[in-house]
Amino acid sequence: MKFIIIFTLTIFSCTINIVSQWQPDIRLTTNSAYSSTYYNNAWSVGASGNFVHVVWTDLRDGNNEIYYKRSTDGGTSWGTDTRLTVNTSSSWNTSLTVSGSNLHVIWIDNRDGNWEIYYKRSSDNGTSWGTDTRLTDNSFFSEFPSVSSSGLVVHVVWTDNREGNYEIYYKRSTDGGINWDKDSRLTNNASFSLTPSVNVSGSVLNVVWRDNRDGNYEIYYKRSTDNGATWSADTRLTNNPFDSGDPSVSASGSLIYVTWMDIRDGNWKIFGKSSTDGGLTWGADTPVTANPSDPGFPTIWISALAVHIVWQDYRDGNSEIYYKRSTDAGLSWGIDTRLTNNPSVSEIPSIAVNGTALHIIWTDERDGNREIYYKRDPAGNPSGLITLGTEIPKEFSLSQNYPNPFNPSTKIKFQIPASSTRRTDIVLLTIYDNLGREVAVLVNQQLAPGTYEIDFEAANFAGGVYYYKLSTGNYSQTKKMVLVK
Repeated sequence: MKFIIIFTLTIFSCTINIVSQWQPDIRLTTNSAYSSTYYNNAWSVGASGNFVHVVWTDLRDGNNEIYYKRSTDGGTSWGTDTRLTVNTSSSWNTSLTVSGSNLHVIWIDNRDGNWEIYYKRSSDNGTSWGTDTRLTDNSFFSEFPSVSSSGLVVHVVWTDNREGNYEIYYKRSTDGGINWDKDSRLTNNASFSLTPSVNVSGSVLNVVWRDNRDGNYEIYYKRSTDNGATWSADTRLTNNPFDSGDPSVSASGSLIYVTWMDIRDGNWKIFGKSSTDGGLTWGADTPVTANPSDPGFPTIWISALAVHIVWQDYRDGNSEIYYKRSTDAGLSWGIDTRLTNNPSVSEIPSIAVNGTALHIIWTDERDGNREIYYKRDPAGNPSGLITLGTEIPKEFSLSQNYPNPFNPSTKIKFQIPASSTRRTDIVLLTIYDNLGREVAVLVNQQLAPGTYEIDFEAANFAGGVYYYKLSTGNYSQTKKMVLVK
């Protein structure tokens, strides 16, 4: 199942607006075959700027193939389906990660006689795609892949039984998916290690999985602070006499959140726990769901001021999609919100957050066969910005960050005038490292004219020179800042 994680931008005197504005469901696929998302501790939807990207598995061609679809206007309208795989074998268990205009898609494929991990990339927001790249090469099964990226560094984890039992393996690319390092084995024990989930924040990489080395399945955690070059020892996150499964992890700055499924109370519930020091220590287990309704397939996303989770739930007699959010790093949660309401099965949701907008997809049987559906809330995510004063600026302005040099956080102020931008233009405030690689996006939304300020929290970033760029419409400005550690 899926996890939760939270990224906190420290903000001064900010009013959090979290009034939901869920839009009607949009059917993304229309064919007589089987279309489905798959749950593998990863994401099937991603967003950047005005682009929303979706991948799924489809049987319209007689066997399972990977398909892609995008919106270029924030989810209002959608383009045509793009078939990403073309072979006579089955391709499924797909997920993607988005970093700026770079898309990275992974899946499992048996074109070579056994299940292997395959990869495909686009560097132009899905307009064109490269060739398939086989990431694993052994005579055993490789499955349950999960992918995360930051700038040009792409991280993939999966389960592999090449050693006789299932272990967690890792692979990375440091040039945007062009070349790949050798496989690294992350677990080494006589038990089964399954369903890994990976998430990167800066250069800190977080991996969770389920493991039965202690007799029953427990959730374990491992981290790397140097983009996967070296790894910590395994940390056991759960400790109860019942099985825990389907873990998921997400992180931002030094805050990490993990969720999983647990049956300690006699029925399945979603639990979570957080670390506020980059994974060194962990808080207590916290129930995310309380209703004894057999929840399943949770997926989470962390933003500046909120943790968001979606899952499927049977409390209404059939499987429906539910959503809830936390604005205090998962210590407490808001009410459950039912997103679907029909007598058919709605299942396997995935969520992405971009600016103030929430984007959710799932598999739905309301049309008699399984189709992909989409829903959005354009104002469901607190942005993390504060507005300074009420005066309308006369021109664009990007101020020098302060303090500078800084450690671990700094403030960035900018102005949006009334006359020089359309209200439909997206405002982007992006952080780049000294090599020009995108490492963080602080603002990615439409903004009214005004003066804004936001904090950049760099606890998980290496010391050095960074650049922050403000861009919208025809305007763009970049400034330098220095992180001292």
